Amino acid sequence: MTQTQDFGFGTQIRKSPYFDATVRWGATGFSVYNHMYIPRDFGDPVQNFWNLINEAILCDVAVERQVEITGPDAARFAQLLTPRDLSKMAVGQCKYVLITNAQGGILNDPIMLRLAENHFWISLADSDILLWAQGVAVHSGMDVTIREPDVSPLQLQGPKSGQVMRALFGDAITDLRYYWLRQVELDGIPLIVSRTGWSSELGYELYLQDSSRGDELWEKIMAVGGPIGLKPGHTSSIRRIEGGMLSYHADADINTNPYELGLDRLVNLDTEADFIGKAALRRIRDEGPARRQVGLVIEGEPLAGPNTTFWPVTLDGRTVGKVTSAIHSPRLGQNIALAMLSVAAARLGARVQVQTRAGVMAATIVEQPFYDPKKSIAAA
Repeated sequence: MTQTQDFGFGTQIRKSPYFDATVRWGATGFSVYNHMYIPRDFGDPVQNFWNLINEAILCDVAVERQVEITGPDAARFAQLLTPRDLSKMAVGQCKYVLITNAQGGILNDPIMLRLAENHFWISLADSDILLWAQGVAVHSGMDVTIREPDVSPLQLQGPKSGQVMRALFGDAITDLRYYWLRQVELDGIPLIVSRTGWSSELGYELYLQDSSRGDELWEKIMAVGGPIGLKPGHTSSIRRIEGGMLSYHADADINTNPYELGLDRLVNLDTEADFIGKAALRRIRDEGPARRQVGLVIEGEPLAGPNTTFWPVTLDGRTVGKVTSAIHSPRLGQNIALAMLSVAAARLGARVQVQTRAGVMAATIVEQPFYDPKKSIAAA
């Protein structure tokens, strides 16, 4: 009997339903996100970027675990978790939301999906919101059930993703609007499909509802999409930084509040509904944040890769903040970065210094997002 080589660090880090398929299709590097492996390397990350913006890529994002909220009080409980007003959220709609704690700190920045009147999914960034939600539910006095369902998303992103979707599901899928969802099947495979994604490009997420069929689903999509130009890929740091998209634990964490990120639109303090952090967020709004996220263009040679530590930012010899995400954009021909700076230092056009691994580099504070600020590509 021949024993094939296994890959992994043990059963405590979970493998997605697409894990074996991604290895077959060329994944060579993985990271850990929500206690699961996520493919981070299919070869050249620059080529992955060009594949994304010129063609289409299929990404295993099963790490976007779902927190499911059901029960008679599901809508009221969902509102308790977020400062964004959900009162007009329709069945079939998705919303980008923040989950805040009592101090107004951000615990997660997920997509919320409303599948039915009393049925919600929270599609997570990297943090243990299942435990938070279950803990909140214990003392909420509300009739809800909080669990992690058998749901594993894929992201199909890029300008040709619409063509791939038509080939898979027919022309009817083309009228799915940005930030809306639909229940579909693919040869009997149960899916929820949404017009969302973490790329700032035209894209879809396919939420598989039967993990036993993950390998089959991946192969069906690649078989249909390959002739159209679809490639296996991974979420692109280049494109998401160009688009000013947050990476939780890098650009935001429990000590970051929405006003520091310019996300005032996601905080509705004038609603009657109560939510966790409401009093703290009102105080922060009235006093004004002490820090603010800015964009930076960093001079010098192209960065060899993304930053793996927070780079200090200095002004006149004083540390005024840190770079949270940095990358070289081959499209823009610039080193671009997201940074969190003191409000006094966060002035457009100001010159600062960044202490990179390669040495001190000059930088200029600029508007961000760096590319397509109105999200016209993704929303088209």
